[in-house]
Amino acid sequence: MRVGLALSGGGARGIAHLGVLKALDEQGVKISMISGVSSGAIAGVLYAHGYTPDEILNLIKELSVFHVMRPVFGKRGLLHLEEVEKLFNKYLGPELKFEDLKIPVVINATEMNEGVTAYFSTGEVIKPLLASSAVPILYQPILFKGKTLSDGGLLNNLPVEPLHNNCDVKIAVHVNPINHQAQVTSLTGMIERTVMLAINNSVKLRVSQCDLFLEPKELKLFRLTSFRKADEIFDVGYRYAMHMERHIRHLVNSQ
Repeated sequence: MRVGLALSGGGARGIAHLGVLKALDEQGVKISMISGVSSGAIAGVLYAHGYTPDEILNLIKELSVFHVMRPVFGKRGLLHLEEVEKLFNKYLGPELKFEDLKIPVVINATEMNEGVTAYFSTGEVIKPLLASSAVPILYQPILFKGKTLSDGGLLNNLPVEPLHNNCDVKIAVHVNPINHQAQVTSLTGMIERTVMLAINNSVKLRVSQCDLFLEPKELKLFRLTSFRKADEIFDVGYRYAMHMERHIRHLVNSQ
């Protein structure tokens, strides 16, 4: 039984992926392949490398978001990911290759010049992982193998496609439910809302490609930058996946 997992991006909301992964571990669901973007890619790579969901949560809580975000005021972005790259090198190793991971992982990013999705599943991990999270304007793009790469969620924030023909069961975890009662009162809030609404349109097109679509509705109460609420977000993902255990087991066992 090959179970594939597609993990969406979502900033701090992506911490919920760790709670889902912990629940799947406890339910005895063995993941055969992970396809992730942005925060989903980070969770997927760390998990596939061998860290437990709880260990990854503790790692995130120990890091200061403001420490790793340093302004550079360049032509193509206000911030760069140099400090984030150092952290990835420390906890994953600078020479890590996809072939070294315990579970096959596919990462997607957006090739900005061509305007297409680029998938990475072989060779170097760190650069594609950085690129998948490099939100345009906010972060400078990552230059890798002749490509100019930014956040993969721009074009595909639910990368289920790589799981086709590779998995018997495709489970997608989406951490960006729309809050239809939201009150946008600031410029920052308007920017965040605009991005989320635009990205979610591409997600809707892919829901039908999944055998099971998991979307914890409670996450609508958290912002993309709510890293200080990591424990709460983790718990939302865990409780939701445990609540869905009957559906998960039925899907896996029926195959």
